[in-house]
Amino acid sequence: MRFNRPHRPFRRKPSTAAGQHRRTPHPERPHARTPHEERAAGPSASSRRRLLITSATVVSAVLVAVFALRDQERGAAGSGADCRPTQLLEPPCGAWFGAFVPHERDDLPEKVRAYEKRVGRALDIVYTYHDMSLASGTRREGQLLTPEERRVGEDHLLLLSWESKWWGGTKRQQPTWKQIAAGELDDRVIDVQARRIKDYGKKVFLSFDLEMDTRTPASGTPADYVKAYRHIHDRFRDLGVDNVVWTWITTGYLDHADAIEKMYPGDDYVDWIGYNQYNYYRCHDAGWLTFAQTQNATHDWIRANISDDKPLMLSEFGTAEDTTRPRRQAEWYAQVPGVLKDLEGVKAALQWNHRDPGPHCNLALANDAAWDSLRKAVADPYLNQPLR
Repeated sequence: MRFNRPHRPFRRKPSTAAGQHRRTPHPERPHARTPHEERAAGPSASSRRRLLITSATVVSAVLVAVFALRDQERGAAGSGADCRPTQLLEPPCGAWFGAFVPHERDDLPEKVRAYEKRVGRALDIVYTYHDMSLASGTRREGQLLTPEERRVGEDHLLLLSWESKWWGGTKRQQPTWKQIAAGELDDRVIDVQARRIKDYGKKVFLSFDLEMDTRTPASGTPADYVKAYRHIHDRFRDLGVDNVVWTWITTGYLDHADAIEKMYPGDDYVDWIGYNQYNYYRCHDAGWLTFAQTQNATHDWIRANISDDKPLMLSEFGTAEDTTRPRRQAEWYAQVPGVLKDLEGVKAALQWNHRDPGPHCNLALANDAAWDSLRKAVADPYLNQPLR
């Protein structure tokens, strides 16, 4: 099965700095489409349809009540303060909890609900990935805000990662930053997506070319990236799209510090800053790192060199397991809320519940103990803020 997940340009090797590892590349993923076959209508087809409609109505009503109760409880966690999110979706009293949940395009809502059942709470942010193929036809990698994403977006925030790739496309079909900056993709891709997001109406987090520091020189120079990013931002603005929260996501790998700094588009073009750091352990023959060790160095560097006031997002975080110590992954996740509270300005943390290619590179929750630990960690009031 092929999952909806990001392309990773190259293998990440351990660095001498604690918490700094290069990422194993995810292969490019075209999405296989499997049309639903229509059932033959028998004598009881209409009654079955009425039963399904009634059941769906009941389930929807229950979910509405559950999410309303959740928001009331979260508001109470703010101790009387106004903890409603800001215009840029920043939670003033704590941090959002989100995740990447492996899925096929058409089963996203079901996979999100299944993850939420295991973790014992609703996600605040659901993370999905798209390429820059044409946003028409049956292939939906290039369609931001699929019908399934819109359904999930009814009671979640969405983070859309938009990559300057055509997964499974030919070499000639791969966009470059220079082409994007020159407006060559405006009519066929950029404008189409801008209008889709504008029509959606609700605010979404949007990231252009996450981990851009791994994409040069293949996609262009750091200066080319900045021009491409600014062009997309300005094109959306010119088309009246005002419901995007611009989210700039780097690896946070400090051996790339010089490139990362050069690739920052500027405060006027960025609303949130994200970074992706993991405890890879045997995945990259590295020593075991605590949650704090994976996050602190990058956090402090970003605050000193990129922005001292933008809201920050742990846009992907997670850990490999230690098969010799089955509870070690659980112990790692137990550290999350305490460390988060000491990371100044971190307002969202998104768990990566999947694997990277390669031996020992499964970063998903490995056992019931890990799930129980994460469940307890994300029940912390700091990670339970009102969505509206």
